[in-house]
Amino acid sequence: MTGNQKPNRVVVIGGGYAGALAANHVRMRDDVAVTLVNPRPKFVERIRLHQHVAGNYDATVGYDTLLADDVRLVVDTATRIDAATRTVELASGDTLDYDYLIYAVGSTGAVPASVPGATEFAYPLAEFEQAERLAARLQDVPLSAQMVVVGAGLTGIEAASEFAEAGRNVVLVGSKLAPSMSAPARRSVAKALAKLGVTVIEGDVSSITANRVTLADGRFISSAVTVWTAGFGTPELAAASGLRTDELGRLLTDETLTSIDDPRIVATGDAAAPSGQPLRMSCQASSPLTVTAVGTVLSRIAGTEPAPLDPVFAGSCTSLGRHAATIQIARKDDSSTNYYIGGRVGAKLKEAICKGTLWGIRRAANKPSAVFVMKGGKRAERLAEAVTA
Repeated sequence: MTGNQKPNRVVVIGGGYAGALAANHVRMRDDVAVTLVNPRPKFVERIRLHQHVAGNYDATVGYDTLLADDVRLVVDTATRIDAATRTVELASGDTLDYDYLIYAVGSTGAVPASVPGATEFAYPLAEFEQAERLAARLQDVPLSAQMVVVGAGLTGIEAASEFAEAGRNVVLVGSKLAPSMSAPARRSVAKALAKLGVTVIEGDVSSITANRVTLADGRFISSAVTVWTAGFGTPELAAASGLRTDELGRLLTDETLTSIDDPRIVATGDAAAPSGQPLRMSCQASSPLTVTAVGTVLSRIAGTEPAPLDPVFAGSCTSLGRHAATIQIARKDDSSTNYYIGGRVGAKLKEAICKGTLWGIRRAANKPSAVFVMKGGKRAERLAEAVTA
């Protein structure tokens, strides 16, 4: 960048996996000034919150170890995006000007009001504050007291396993165990849960009280603490800013992840809905989404045509305590194959994947172009064109 040239101001809203990676990765051009806005002063390893609650891992990491020195961190909450004036309004009363905005607000735990008692008595486990609240509650609950985890997807399985391994009496409830996995992988998960002493009950929850979970068929389960992991929502920032969203509040974009309402707003992570068909909410999806989003911003700066999203999935994984895991191998389109990796080998691989997420963010801080993502097309070549133009 020449001495009298003004930098392109890029504001990233949200400092999770997608946002932190985007803030580091977009620095591939030297005429970019990056500001990251996040409500917390530390990065939260969301995929380890079940460990945080169980007390065997601190799921927070200092941003000073993740972000490049030239990324400005603003600890505040974005309350409104004014696309007309290209400003972001903050809860503190301050505003940030931008030339391009990367919308990376992520997702939140969603406890449905349609289930009587759920919002009053269930403990979600999708955000750091929710994990802290649950951990505090468990301090007053004896290990022998029965607790219920609602939601038999990957998050629920991980939570139930972690609590059981810590010595708790756990019941896992859901309409189907590990529905995103193949039958062989589900059997692997069921076997590991049984070994840990987790009771699995299939059924839909109809109501919750302080000490009971009732199922739609009339059965009830005693519960000293009920944890809710069934489903996610997204922050309301986009809708509150007059930007169009899908039914869950994800920002509607085209295939380059550009907002259908404004060409200078680009989305990534769980809060993006490309062509109204969002990817599975996951840490894994954040990398291809972020590479595409950053490529779109850099292409707009360079005046070149941005490339569309072309993700390739490898699979999904769920930890089963500290000594086992199931890694589901998937096709490019995220559909499950009958192949999986389980047991202790799976646990080692799962741990490597968790560590690798932070390693990837740090690597991009040191070398902005060094972002690994599986590709199905010609993203690398198109991104190189945008950087060098």
